[in-house]
Amino acid sequence: MKKIIALILVLSLILTLAVGCGSSSNGGKPAEPKKEPVYITIATGGSSGPYFALGGAVAKLFNEKIPGANASVQSTGASAVNATLLGEKKAELAFAMNDVVSYAYTGTEVFKDKGAVKNLRGLAALYPNYVQVVTLAKTGIKSIYDLKGKRVGVGAPGSGTEVNARQILEAHGITYKDIKPDYLSYAEAIEQMKNGAVDAAFLTSGLPNSNILDLCTTQDVKIVPIDPKAVEKLAEKYPFYTSVLIPGGTYDDKEDVPTAAVTTILVVREDMKEDLVYNMTKVIFENLDVLVSTHSAAKDIKLEKIKKGMPIPFHPGAEKYFKEKGIN
Repeated sequence: MKKIIALILVLSLILTLAVGCGSSSNGGKPAEPKKEPVYITIATGGSSGPYFALGGAVAKLFNEKIPGANASVQSTGASAVNATLLGEKKAELAFAMNDVVSYAYTGTEVFKDKGAVKNLRGLAALYPNYVQVVTLAKTGIKSIYDLKGKRVGVGAPGSGTEVNARQILEAHGITYKDIKPDYLSYAEAIEQMKNGAVDAAFLTSGLPNSNILDLCTTQDVKIVPIDPKAVEKLAEKYPFYTSVLIPGGTYDDKEDVPTAAVTTILVVREDMKEDLVYNMTKVIFENLDVLVSTHSAAKDIKLEKIKKGMPIPFHPGAEKYFKEKGIN
């Protein structure tokens, strides 16, 4: 009898110890399986532009709010490069201009030789990207036609800005043979303008552009207007363009300046899991205040406009979130 009692006591002690060890670290709850890291590379643009700033904010949100997310930002040559990175599965999310994404998806324009990138899927259309043709008052440049014979920064190679520059010049009967083109990033173009090595430059971005603001601190800056009629002509061939106004006071110009705009969009890969893209979409649109505090361009992001200007099919994960919000 004593042996049986002793055996019962030993078994009870073992059971108590097992329960105690299991509950000491998590309050008695079963241990959750460890989440595998989910790597999300966000392709943006130059480190001084809105894409990079907003991409950093998005990466931080993903890391905080998506279980297992390991998001990071990559500074790139922007739209065309980003589409290529997605096509090569070297990025999961990218900021890009809708016109360039369309060229990538259809294998036209700058992607004519590279071939179509068919794995691109839309997450959301974001905000207008304003074509800002910047010059200094002392150059005497007052219209696009005045760029003939001048040294002009036309954007980084493979960028959406470079495509915009070429097409806008084309709408005015001007080719690169009529100017002295220099393939420069935003920061490089502004630096060259400060040094007197460039007379004007194309910068396509949200408003305001920090590089132009920097130039305004030391120079009398002028934004060269793009006539709405020229934009209408441009849109006949390239339907992504719309005529917009850069509000007076954005830079040194006191009056509104007419120009052209395309749309910034977010793009993912077709092969990405639906639940991941759903969570990415949800986190972005439920934290728009964070993006607005990061860059004022984000104030134009509206849930009801997420499909406007999207040139490719949406990812099912993004569609699921928008349907929940009544956006069909």
